[in-house]
Amino acid sequence: MLRKDEIILRKLAEKVAEVAALPEQERKRRMWYEHNALRPTKPMVLVFPECGWVELLPDDQLQCADPLLRSWERDLRMRLYTWEHFKDDQPVDNRLQVGYVHNTTGFGLEIKRIYSGSARGAYTWDPPIKEPEDLDRLQAPRTEVDYEATERNCQRAAEIFAGLLDVNIGQGWYWGLTLTWTWVELRGLEQMMWDMIDDPEFAHRGIGKLLQAKLTWMDSLEEQGLLSLNNGNDYVGSGGLGFTDELPAADFDGYVRFRDMWGFGEAQETVGLSPAMWDEFVLEYHLPWLERFGLNCFGCCEQLHDRLEILKSRVPRLRRISISPWCDREIAAQSLQDKYIYSWKPDPAYLAAIEFDAEAVRRNIRETLEITRGCVVEIILKDTHTCNNQPERFDLWAQVAQEEAERFCT
Repeated sequence: MLRKDEIILRKLAEKVAEVAALPEQERKRRMWYEHNALRPTKPMVLVFPECGWVELLPDDQLQCADPLLRSWERDLRMRLYTWEHFKDDQPVDNRLQVGYVHNTTGFGLEIKRIYSGSARGAYTWDPPIKEPEDLDRLQAPRTEVDYEATERNCQRAAEIFAGLLDVNIGQGWYWGLTLTWTWVELRGLEQMMWDMIDDPEFAHRGIGKLLQAKLTWMDSLEEQGLLSLNNGNDYVGSGGLGFTDELPAADFDGYVRFRDMWGFGEAQETVGLSPAMWDEFVLEYHLPWLERFGLNCFGCCEQLHDRLEILKSRVPRLRRISISPWCDREIAAQSLQDKYIYSWKPDPAYLAAIEFDAEAVRRNIRETLEITRGCVVEIILKDTHTCNNQPERFDLWAQVAQEEAERFCT
């Protein structure tokens, strides 16, 4: 007999399955395949509320008591909310991925965080690498999986969602395999910058040792068979979906390797570096792991317009590049043309303003689409920390973005 939480999930899953079966979903999927192959489509539009979800779908709207089932409930409600409100180009599917029950160790060094105490507040931290000898304590992370507990969760999901959702085991182990944020936590942001001037030998040694630790961890994930394909309705890069026929690799036999996947690199913390220093101290250490992936994305909130030529010449199989609100849109458009995905991130401040100005949003999007004429463009709303407690702003923004994307194609 189904318990209360399970009944709640079944009802939500019925709605998700109904929406997933609509012909509209296949149309959207085909557009993403064309888009990621650099073939002409309309500019693709995605809305990711991120931190703003707490204002759109607060905890008190969730009904399940069991923590695991509550996480599935949130997932299903977010899918339905996106479909019903945003009308963006995110397909809805009937897949539910159950994550591994696991423990991943750190780098052998304790990072002490000091929190503000306020909800959604900031924190500072005490970086543990203070002297050169502290590097000797840096270790590669290890991931240990509880396979029995994982299988129990999967079986539970399969029973609850039988006949409605396709349940499988898998997960992404990282957002991006960035080195710089980890190094900032271990060394400190200001000190990281000083090292490149005062002690470049130490800077190279530290980031190099961190790179080897991450490569060792990557090896272990692949050897344990813990990787999952991300070539479907999967979030890749700093916004964008993974639909592609180019992955997995031609020799794929069911065992997922990094070369069967999208990879992603970013280095937002190093935005103050010159292109030459960025190439020497940052990109150089991203290449050994970006080389492992079948297709690559690069960038998030950092401005990349003055180093796009370096990226294009050095990153293998580069497909998607983030153009943040701080990028020069014209330089980026001239550089990327129709050879890369121009992953444009409009300024999310429009969502947080005292008053929402839909016409200002429209002018900004229309201007950008004119600048990027001839490029392969996606419009990704993200990094939205608040909508000033007016959830309808996301709906209006998405409506304007879709109208302008469609207008651009006429």
